[in-house]
Amino acid sequence: MTGLTEHELAFDDDTLHEECGVFGIFGHDDAGALAVLGLHALQHRGQESVGIVTYDGAQFIAERHLGLVGDVFGKNSIHAQKLRGRQALGHVRYSTTGGTTVRNVQPMFADLASGGIALAHNGNLTNAVALRDELVHEGAIFQSTSDTETVIHLIARSRFEPIVDKLIDALKQVEGAYSLVGLTNKKLIGVRDPWGVRPLVLGELDGAPILTSETCALDIIGATFVRDVEPGELVVATKDGIESYFPFTRHPERFCIFEYIYFARPDSVVEGRNVYEVRKRIGEQLARESPVEADMVIPVPDSGVPAALGYANAAKLPFELGIIRNHYVGRTFIEPSDRIRHLGVRLKHNPNRAQLQGKRVVLVDDSIVRGTTSKKIVQMVRDAGAREVHFRIASPPTTHSCFYGVDTPNNQDLLAHRMSVEEMRQFIDADSLAFISMDALYRAMGEAGRDSKRPQFCDACFSGDYPIELTDVDGGRKRKQLSLLAEVA
Repeated sequence: MTGLTEHELAFDDDTLHEECGVFGIFGHDDAGALAVLGLHALQHRGQESVGIVTYDGAQFIAERHLGLVGDVFGKNSIHAQKLRGRQALGHVRYSTTGGTTVRNVQPMFADLASGGIALAHNGNLTNAVALRDELVHEGAIFQSTSDTETVIHLIARSRFEPIVDKLIDALKQVEGAYSLVGLTNKKLIGVRDPWGVRPLVLGELDGAPILTSETCALDIIGATFVRDVEPGELVVATKDGIESYFPFTRHPERFCIFEYIYFARPDSVVEGRNVYEVRKRIGEQLARESPVEADMVIPVPDSGVPAALGYANAAKLPFELGIIRNHYVGRTFIEPSDRIRHLGVRLKHNPNRAQLQGKRVVLVDDSIVRGTTSKKIVQMVRDAGAREVHFRIASPPTTHSCFYGVDTPNNQDLLAHRMSVEEMRQFIDADSLAFISMDALYRAMGEAGRDSKRPQFCDACFSGDYPIELTDVDGGRKRKQLSLLAEVA
């Protein structure tokens, strides 16, 4: 996973990005259309490409394209019209730099000796490079740079016969964080890694089982939430019902805590917690830990809104929309000149001057990654007349790269990795800067605090405590790691 180019830094949020969302449904007359709607609800998990594979009783139909769900499968779309059949599997993704190409768009499909299979994957395999090197040495030919294709090769080479056993055999050879959904002509299969880092939920609509990344994808189609797929669980849906297996060694659960801070949609329920309420509690904890005399609390929209509400409630300060976001700016809608590039963050955010003039402002955001956008936003608020700008961050300092399916810069590109909090404050030019502590973050999750010996979540981006082995990382540096869209030399 590589850093963003100058072009992307100017036109994209300086934040972490989830890379994938998955949606699968089995045994419904409107499977293709429902997959489109489900992926639309998951668009926040990936905006670069979208793919759907269906099975019409005789053949698999694959439509995989670059672009947003609505652009590819919108009204009167010829691509949507091709999605025949009663079972479907879809995927959206956010790409890292290194090449956005159709050959990497999921779901990936392969004709095996036992029949066709489509796979869609959310996460990252931490030994994908090592496995790929071994497979290539043995004669495997790869058509993409996705670690999902590595799983397909392992399935194809398995000596087990039933497809479920082939998949289990393949996954016992991989390391990393994943929620993976597979579709065959007779089955919809879902599996989470034994640590449960990435989310996957089971739903139901008109008797048809659904596997998807978040509950918001169930809400949009009127489906019922059944339960979370458990860490290390493999579920198989057929015409006869649903079966559950636990074929992997059990591990303490380490769900990604950043799903609650930023990745998941606020209206989703994740592992039994309403995301919106969790973010408000994070803001409340932040206000108790880092109070400051001020006139108002304003969020950095949109991700900072719930935490800012919580902060304002706990601090008994007015909540105001001091920054207005333009939601209609595409990542590459214009090839910027140097002058336009310099405008940077103003393409997406504009100050509400009437609210800011002469005020002492508490500015709340979900995280600071590189710090470039934070610096511009602080300056923008000052230029709009704010007398003081106090920055409050609803996560601990992001000091380490993620290797489990999140597009994160290298350590040296993370502001908190190379600077103290005071140095960061000076860099972004805020009057004060504070991050929520790890213990307070865990308290917002309903825990007593962070147990350093047995943390309840994966918080490696804050702590450097990586629960899953990093085979493809050499000396703490990323060693040609396969991200979901990074090209490999």
